[in-house]
Amino acid sequence: MRRFLVLAPALALLAACGPPAPVAGTPQPTAPASSSSAGLPPDPKPARTAKCPYLSNEEVQDANGQHVTKVSVSADQPHPTCFFYRPDDSLQLTVRVYVGTSEVATALVNKAAPVDTSNPAAEPAGWKGGYQPSGDGVVYAVAKGDAAVIVTSNQKQSIKARTVAKKAIAALKL
Repeated sequence: MRRFLVLAPALALLAACGPPAPVAGTPQPTAPASSSSAGLPPDPKPARTAKCPYLSNEEVQDANGQHVTKVSVSADQPHPTCFFYRPDDSLQLTVRVYVGTSEVATALVNKAAPVDTSNPAAEPAGWKGGYQPSGDGVVYAVAKGDAAVIVTSNQKQSIKARTVAKKAIAALKL
């Protein structure tokens, strides 16, 4: 009992040193939101069969060298990702367009063609990124300001993906 009486004042002093209890009805401070906590948008998926709003089948056929028999688009807005298919229903080319923040645009390009492992890409003028082999083909990814364009092709020649990227950028006036 005597120990309790000696410790009671010490416990009371320690309790007084802690943060004040919130008063009901008063706003409490919150930690600032971190821009990096938002992360990257999820990888696009085909949502429906439709024409690509910024590239024609003929432009893709001419650039990639394969006949386009079907096109699907993602649900992303305002610029859906376009998926172009070959006659055997296999995917031949995708074009992903992102417009948002420069941090996310740069991160998407670095995810597709990491700076440390890819060849530098700088076309069209003012755009920067990289290109590298990807699976059975190639990826060409560039960003400028708050926009990014990422093209994946089943062809190994990067000029084909670069040509498609330049056409998409020109059509969208990015």
